Amino acid sequence: MPATEVGAKTDFGLRCFERMLLIRGVEDEVQRMFAQGLVRGTTHLCQGQEASSVGVCAALREGDTMTCTYRGHGAVLAMGAQADEVFGEIMGKAKGLCGGKGGSMHLTDVRIGAYGSFAIVGAHLPIAVGLSFASRYLGDDAVSVCFFGDGTTNIGAFHEALNLASLWKTPTVFVCENNRYGEYSPQSLTTPVERLADRAASYDMPGVVVDGNDVFAVHATAGEAVERARSGEGPTLIESLTYRQVGHSRSDPAKYRPEGELDEWLARDPILLLERALVELGVAEDELAERRAKVAEEVAGALARAKSWPDPEPETRFQNIWT
Repeated sequence: MPATEVGAKTDFGLRCFERMLLIRGVEDEVQRMFAQGLVRGTTHLCQGQEASSVGVCAALREGDTMTCTYRGHGAVLAMGAQADEVFGEIMGKAKGLCGGKGGSMHLTDVRIGAYGSFAIVGAHLPIAVGLSFASRYLGDDAVSVCFFGDGTTNIGAFHEALNLASLWKTPTVFVCENNRYGEYSPQSLTTPVERLADRAASYDMPGVVVDGNDVFAVHATAGEAVERARSGEGPTLIESLTYRQVGHSRSDPAKYRPEGELDEWLARDPILLLERALVELGVAEDELAERRAKVAEEVAGALARAKSWPDPEPETRFQNIWT
């Protein structure tokens, strides 16, 4: 690989490394916050899936949009949301992303194109098609990315959204983060096909499978899909093979997983894989340690700020509602 390519790949990898560390740090803190009673409602964490959201969102540009599931902290942070505002929203603080009224499952920041995480399975896929249809109608060249889990591919909205996106050739990139489980059920017990990307063929669009724990592979695959969408060739379905290292929600100890499965996936932790790749590219381990420390300090500072913010005033519950 030419030196210029090595340098570019290294710079990109280091940016992804810091963003993935930020997401992991935020999720680990949210896990502790929940145990301390600081979280309003439940949480659905994404430790182990960071490469998927970071790799895809890194392929986007200003003006593009993103929607995701209730397991969406990582995707919203990957789009560029501020960690303190994410913490604040999860704790129900007035300065949170949605003024403390959305909580963990409804993170939204339209300033950066993050048009919401959605608590209803599959509800956001038609919204992603609507966002991309609006882009095509306005001629603004924007692409809409939609993250969802493997269980969503069995929901009616999935099929309706892919059908319309293909029919109208909307600039949509559908990203199925296949973490092997739909809530507590393994894919084999709920879905008659093993390769979920094969469902794209029913809607005459490309279906691509990628190692969702390899941020470089995810970024390359997403880049091709984004470019295809932006050039007017229509949508793509990406199946990003990954794994959630924690239970479905904070009330789930994940005892249904076969013995040894978690250990196998921890050995392929996306941050660990990226760290190894960066060392192979010539990055010193001391530099990686420094970046880890820097991000840890950033997360700690963001959490401290968010904890200091006031709760929303009672009258704000009447703001921004449809009557």
